[in-house]
Amino acid sequence: MNRRDFINLSGLGVGGLLVGSIPVMGYAVPSQRLLEPGADVATKKRLADIALNAAKSRGATYADVRIGRYLQQFLFTRETRVQNITNAESYGVGIRVIANGTWGFAATSDVTPDGIAKAAQTAVSIAKANARLQKEPVQLAPQAGVGEVSWKTPIKKNAFEVPTQEKVDLLLKVNSEAMKNGASYVISNMFFVNEQKYFASTDGSYIDQDIHRIWPTFTVTAVDRAAGKFQTRDALSSPMGMGYEYLDGTASEKILAPNGLVGYRNAYDMVEDATLAAKQAKEKLTAKSVSAGKYDLVLDPNHLGLTIHESVGHPTELDRVLGYEANYAGTSFATLDKWKTKSFKYGSPLVNIVADKTQPHTLGTVGYDDEGVPAKQWDLIKDGVLVNYQAIRDQAHIIGEKASQGCCYADNWSSVQFQRMPNVSLKAGTEKRSVTDMIKGVEKGIYIIGRGSYSIDQQRYNFQFGGQLFYEIKNGELVGMLNDVAYQSNTQEFWNSCAQLCDQDDYRTFGSFFDGKGQPSQISAVSHGSATTRFNGVNVINTGRKI
Repeated sequence: MNRRDFINLSGLGVGGLLVGSIPVMGYAVPSQRLLEPGADVATKKRLADIALNAAKSRGATYADVRIGRYLQQFLFTRETRVQNITNAESYGVGIRVIANGTWGFAATSDVTPDGIAKAAQTAVSIAKANARLQKEPVQLAPQAGVGEVSWKTPIKKNAFEVPTQEKVDLLLKVNSEAMKNGASYVISNMFFVNEQKYFASTDGSYIDQDIHRIWPTFTVTAVDRAAGKFQTRDALSSPMGMGYEYLDGTASEKILAPNGLVGYRNAYDMVEDATLAAKQAKEKLTAKSVSAGKYDLVLDPNHLGLTIHESVGHPTELDRVLGYEANYAGTSFATLDKWKTKSFKYGSPLVNIVADKTQPHTLGTVGYDDEGVPAKQWDLIKDGVLVNYQAIRDQAHIIGEKASQGCCYADNWSSVQFQRMPNVSLKAGTEKRSVTDMIKGVEKGIYIIGRGSYSIDQQRYNFQFGGQLFYEIKNGELVGMLNDVAYQSNTQEFWNSCAQLCDQDDYRTFGSFFDGKGQPSQISAVSHGSATTRFNGVNVINTGRKI
């Protein structure tokens, strides 16, 4: 069974965060199976050499092999019920080669010497067949082999070792406390992923990695039956590259914000957030509807992360800039001619955005990417100017880079690796400034927290974003909750309106656990960090107004 053989979980809402079925990869297995060790490193090295030697013997000038074991546990509850628990495992080998200057790829779940050798031979045959249509040979940026190395997500508690009943008890407690505090309905979920990946290449790399991710989330709904209205509030958690310590309180870090709001960094109190969410959902039922117009926006990191993802992360993907994604997800306004000028003002001078595969506790952090390139950090936007893109080994020469930036990824052994977004984050301000300090300087504005509905055009330029919570700012103070808020802008206008940043003490991350790209579509997980940030004179519309 490969990545495309999804186990469809129909009928399960996930708080509006996900649409349709949840991508569960592989076979359903008992939870105990998730704790069984995979093949040892010596065995994986021996199998990898079989693939590399078979590919070279058939004429490959380059080959890499990924032996992958992918584990998932997803839990779904609603009010007092457990709706579903899914445990899944996927295990197999993907082999990529260059022959006659052209890529070829094949994968197999037959993880035996014969099965792997046959897959390598198939990959070379595919490459040679593709070469008949190839106009220019692949130009692969050099990458020195790193020898035999390993890397692990630095977790304190493996989520798969925590008893399923303990996780269910926490979710049901979340639901119970939300209901006690005014929620009419509540769903809560947990997602745990472990990627055990072994990469080897003819460059001389043998890399063993053990990657963990976690995402607890919920949606509470408050209903006013007399008025026939309802409001929701989603969790303010962030998916993280951590273990269960994110949830068990052993590393609690809270960011206190105005109006009794709490932000979370590297730890998350799910019960506390659900309790507050129920109260806020009820408050939203009677909140004043916003008056459309120009406002200064104070954007919390849990909200701004999505705007970064859509208006900076995607448009700086080089394959998208080059048009490779046009059929599926569109292109990019941030074209090569703008980059070549070295003066294109993507944002104000305060805007410094970095791509980073090394940031602790984040979803995109690894030791090495799926081409064996060490993880690194680099600038995308510096002092407001577009200075670089996201590129992998066969793209680096296009933008004059001598090496890959290490952002190649495949979501499964059966998927071919390609350019995927690294963590893309806005650097915090250098001057000491809290959220309260920032709000004091706003005469007419809105403080926005959490991600909501959004839309953006196929070039990632014109957009509209909503949120979870909205608070009106008048003369430097929060004066009450608002409803029906969304802001409209274009990417360049928006980022050039960036006027103020909180400092590193307020810095937090937002994450996307199931980010889609490619044909056939693959998912990946990526984080976006920022401190609370102010944008001046942004157009706000009323989304509740009837036409």
